[in-house]
Amino acid sequence: MSVAFPSDENSPYFLSYNPPMPDYRRNRIPGGTYFFTVNLLERNSRLLVEHIAELRAAVKAVRGKKPFHIDCWVVLPEHMHCIWTLPEGDADYASRWKAIKTAFAKSIPRFENLSDVRLNKGERGIWQRRYWEHTIRDDRDYEAHVDYVHINPVKHGLVKRVADWPYSSFHRFVDQGIYPPDWAGDAGVSLQAGERS
Repeated sequence: MSVAFPSDENSPYFLSYNPPMPDYRRNRIPGGTYFFTVNLLERNSRLLVEHIAELRAAVKAVRGKKPFHIDCWVVLPEHMHCIWTLPEGDADYASRWKAIKTAFAKSIPRFENLSDVRLNKGERGIWQRRYWEHTIRDDRDYEAHVDYVHINPVKHGLVKRVADWPYSSFHRFVDQGIYPPDWAGDAGVSLQAGERS
């Protein structure tokens, strides 16, 4: 049985096929606090931890030009999660991420096989083009995402205890008395905050 759809746009039964377009609109709140997930293109890579000094230098250079507060950060082999707070009146995290990605890519040797599309755009093929952003809504949302950032190495099976992962702001939080050194040692913390990898 076939179904005929009215072709008259004025008909209440008219159906037009408009394939969904990706919705890349970002929520931008000047001075806002944001959770990010940024991924490498190759999800089996260890590039970020193998070149942690270069990543840190890229972040430092960008912060020197366009300041932002790092609330927390964890770097895993092929992706990272962080929370930033932007200066009052500033909502431009996109240019900061672009600058960090570019500086990092320029600081490491070429190794990747590039597609024609990436070659034509002058891209290195290191990073996924998009990233996940979530605007932090309130204190509870903030705490849940900070916990999620710090538990992530355990979630991915990289370590059994959060304290054993070296590339994390968790250690700063312990030094400041926010977390005990054995926090989530048994991975008993809920992972629901971001539930993204």
